[in-house]
Amino acid sequence: MLMAHPAFLRELVQRYETLLSKGTTSSRPQHQRELDDVSYTLCVSTGTRSVEHALALARERITAAS
Repeated sequence: MLMAHPAFLRELVQRYETLLSKGTTSSRPQHQRELDDVSYTLCVSTGTRSVEHALALARERITAAS
């Protein structure tokens, strides 16, 4: 299985967390699409099916690469 580069995973995690934190203040329909897109990309990049598992695995890989 191909593994995403830790820098790419770090960027995805940061983007997800930023979008999630803006979720309660954003009323833009595009905001939910962006959150869905980054969630999907995290899942594909980590080979998982849920964003929770994807985040956990991405964080593990980022930590291991540090």
